[in-house]
Amino acid sequence: MVNTPAPQPGGDEKPFALKSTIYTVGFLLFVLGVLPSLFYVVEEGLLTADSWTDLIQSYWIDFRRLVGGAVFALGLAAYLFCSIWLMFYGRGPHVEFDPPKHFVATGPYRWVRNPVVLTLLVTVLGEAIYYGSLGILALLLFIGLPFAQYQVTRIEEPLLRQRFGQSYIDYCTRVPRWTPRPPSPD
Repeated sequence: MVNTPAPQPGGDEKPFALKSTIYTVGFLLFVLGVLPSLFYVVEEGLLTADSWTDLIQSYWIDFRRLVGGAVFALGLAAYLFCSIWLMFYGRGPHVEFDPPKHFVATGPYRWVRNPVVLTLLVTVLGEAIYYGSLGILALLLFIGLPFAQYQVTRIEEPLLRQRFGQSYIDYCTRVPRWTPRPPSPD
């Protein structure tokens, strides 16, 4: 028997591999998370509800918590992924008192310039949804978003332009600051 290396995806197969991974993860989340949760919620609601309004209110709260928890978990997982990516490839954390040593424009940083900040905002949004809290939502909208915009535009971007020069300026023209966009093929 001959040992041959596993085939590596070529240029045309990479989008297929990404789509396959997304499909697989989505399928597992649905089958292992969403479906059992729905069956649990229905069972609990039918056994404990005194009226239809109680049942609907209970379902709404459970659904809101399920969505909020999922948004929070997704934001937190993405935050950890983006932070580790920056520490590994940039050789430093994402804080200005100990900045990365190398410019990073790969991985999640090909899609959006500030994935760490964006994922923190998504995590707070998940908390607001989970708790059904207008206070947390107001904190996000009136303090979190303006602070993030100020920190990125007035502190981080000028320091990165100074540290990495033209490569960072070119990066800013290709990659959006806040709205993730698939990278253009190079």
